[in-house]
Amino acid sequence: MTFRKRLQYFLVKRLSISNKNALALILAGKIKINGETTFVNTVLNLGDSIAFGTQILQEKKDFISLAFYKPRGIETTLNREIPDNLKDILPFKEALFPVGRLDKESEGLLILTNDGRVFDKILRRENQIQKEYLVKVDKEIEDEFIQKMSEGVNILGKITLPCLVEKIDNRTFKIILVQGLNRQIRRMCYKLDYEVLQLIRLRIGTITLGELKPNEFRFYSS
Repeated sequence: MTFRKRLQYFLVKRLSISNKNALALILAGKIKINGETTFVNTVLNLGDSIAFGTQILQEKKDFISLAFYKPRGIETTLNREIPDNLKDILPFKEALFPVGRLDKESEGLLILTNDGRVFDKILRRENQIQKEYLVKVDKEIEDEFIQKMSEGVNILGKITLPCLVEKIDNRTFKIILVQGLNRQIRRMCYKLDYEVLQLIRLRIGTITLGELKPNEFRFYSS
């Protein structure tokens, strides 16, 4: 999802011309970026408008990112052919896409955006973006459970990475992960003989659920 592209390379691909001809257009002042004539082979920013005379090669794009409270019972998909899909309940008109997933029976923070840089930052494994959850289980939480969850649990043929786990009350705990294995928290609890009754994602990196209620959203600067 990373966007790092020089103007010359963009012109070669967009106009189907040679590197030499693309550079000549730039040096002759034939190209405008965001309305300003450029004479250098600059690195483009995601969303720049690019024009060659009266020909618009790329329109300027406004980037939007928002925090949305996905309610329980909704699939994280924009495919309207799938029952209980996300697209049918989104309370806004912008064409945005979810970053990652939140399983159908879970609820809470879901980031939606049209900015590839947000996808890149959150989903790259090496960035180890924290994700915080509030989890309610079906029976009293013991110290051994907290310890084992923190140290790692064998699921899907691997031991989960160490994580932060905090007991909130007899049946509720918070957990902070940097992994994103399929239904990870539910599988971890199941392996330790606990059933998840409610799972709410509270935070992704620095973006928090805050005071949002199901189906509510707020915009933020990415």
